[in-house]
Amino acid sequence: MLGDLGGVTLLGLETLYLAVRPPYRFANLLAACEAVGVGSLFVVVLTGFFTGAVFAMQSASAFRLFDAESLVGATVAISLTRELAPALTGLMVTGRAGSAIATELGSMRVTEQIDALATMAVDPRHYLLVPRVLAGLLTAPILCMVFNVIGLVGSYLVAVKLQGISEAQFWSRIESWLDVADVFGGLIKAAIFGLMLTTIACYKGYNATGGAKGVGEATTEAVVLSSVLILVADYFLTALMIPWWD
Repeated sequence: MLGDLGGVTLLGLETLYLAVRPPYRFANLLAACEAVGVGSLFVVVLTGFFTGAVFAMQSASAFRLFDAESLVGATVAISLTRELAPALTGLMVTGRAGSAIATELGSMRVTEQIDALATMAVDPRHYLLVPRVLAGLLTAPILCMVFNVIGLVGSYLVAVKLQGISEAQFWSRIESWLDVADVFGGLIKAAIFGLMLTTIACYKGYNATGGAKGVGEATTEAVVLSSVLILVADYFLTALMIPWWD
């Protein structure tokens, strides 16, 4: 674990250093953004809708015990923007895009395609890793914002249309309680999670060994390590952001 953390940290620093050096391969970056962002859009939308819906249902049942159903909208909105949207977006992108990155790079490593790039005087890290890491950094906040919007739509449909909560109460509480800092804090979290998961996936795939079995193990380790570190990092980021939110 410590070796992986050290390797991921060093690779992340090297990748960010290479990102500011020419040549700038914008076509590769756009292709990586499509694979990471657009490829994960459906699963993020689906997860966001049902997360907001089920949270609104549970909140309405709980707040109804002491006649406080008007708090459902604000509670769901704050929970989504601060915690649920960035964390669940990171986990969904890990399962969808992180595994694909680790598998693709691992397959290239065991079939010696990465060695072929180096033979042709092309830095494999600059050509393969930089676009993928930047794609995670850029697209994760966008997906998080989509999660927020779709989650609010799902919570609105359940709270107002099914649970009978007043539409005015639902939206007015959100307007008065939800702050811009809540939204931006969640987006910062999402960007960090996107950077983490793509760096870990690149590290595991880039260093895969042992043929097809090694590629499978690298993919599994990338998904597990990314998921665990996202949840651990979420705690520490929340602890740092609590004074800002309050």
